[in-house]
Amino acid sequence: MTLRYWTAGESHGKTLLAVVDGFPAGVQIDTGPIDVELRRRQGGYGRGGRQRIETDAVEILSGIWKNTTLGSPIALAVVNKDYKLERLDDLDRPRPGHGDLTGAIKYLGPIRGILERASARETTVRVAAGALAKQLLAHFGITAIGYVVELGGIKLDVPHLPLAERLKLRDASEIYSLDAARDEEVKRLIDETGKAGDTLGGIVEVRVEGIPFGLGTHTQWDLKLDGRLAQAVMAVQAIKGVEIGLGFEAARRPGSQVHDPIQFDPTKQATPTLGYERPTNNAGGLEAGMTNGQPLVIRAAKKPISTLRKPLESVNLATKAPEAAAYERSDICAVPAASVIVENVVAFEVARALVEKFGNDSLAEMQARHAMFLELARER
Repeated sequence: MTLRYWTAGESHGKTLLAVVDGFPAGVQIDTGPIDVELRRRQGGYGRGGRQRIETDAVEILSGIWKNTTLGSPIALAVVNKDYKLERLDDLDRPRPGHGDLTGAIKYLGPIRGILERASARETTVRVAAGALAKQLLAHFGITAIGYVVELGGIKLDVPHLPLAERLKLRDASEIYSLDAARDEEVKRLIDETGKAGDTLGGIVEVRVEGIPFGLGTHTQWDLKLDGRLAQAVMAVQAIKGVEIGLGFEAARRPGSQVHDPIQFDPTKQATPTLGYERPTNNAGGLEAGMTNGQPLVIRAAKKPISTLRKPLESVNLATKAPEAAAYERSDICAVPAASVIVENVVAFEVARALVEKFGNDSLAEMQARHAMFLELARER
């Protein structure tokens, strides 16, 4: 059985839910780190008024006993303090860039029914599911970090530092980058954009370290880990592009400047590389749909938020007359939040691949199989 999850709930509904199935038994769960991720998702410079209303916290409704997973489905709930769905009116003017028009026509119903579910508010429980998965990954020395590498066209530096140092830099930045010295420049751009009634997008990067060889497979197209990661990230609201390693840059270089040479260092056989070192990581930790012992590096491009304070042209669905698009309370920039969301959906996919490789009945069995695999792989 694989590890998976479903979500339910509306942006202004009573509660958001995630049901996680296939999570191994025997993992002690602390809701504190999950709540930290939920707060980070609500933070970052450029967020709107709703983040001052909601104080997201997770409640685990099933699947644990004495803070330990049972192997049964885990239900995660985040209550909406801004619950008012039944009091809200429908929109008659769809917003360009949103699912309003397409969804209303597809389902032959109100725009409200589309925007409430299509809203990025749904990612709250996707972050919760990913933060839960991180507590499993920690038992195997796997750690993920997400950060902003570009915002509003301003490219931000990514220093070559150990993961712990990157975390310190990221957490010191109001825009969740590793280049905090440029925070003020980026904040000014966000402020100016907000005054103009516009919004900003950007690019986020996620790096996952400690991943063993052999997660994913080359044997079927739909099982390749790079493809599954791309789907998970592209399914995040407002994400319009995904690249792994060099990504599109690989198409611009000759092969000698793309592929990562293979070296062997016997002193590093105890590391995830098993001693097979690469002077570069242009592949981003994945070759032929499988992890190769190097850190996973994946980037996502987030478009600017669709809801504009100075709306674009639209059409009144009742009269078909041209009118400005409707406006719902919104952010100026949610790129920092996107880095948190992408970090956690990537972490979940890595955990999913991990249990497919080593089983998911119990943590103890997974750890035994993981240890046996590493022993056999070193002999290979």
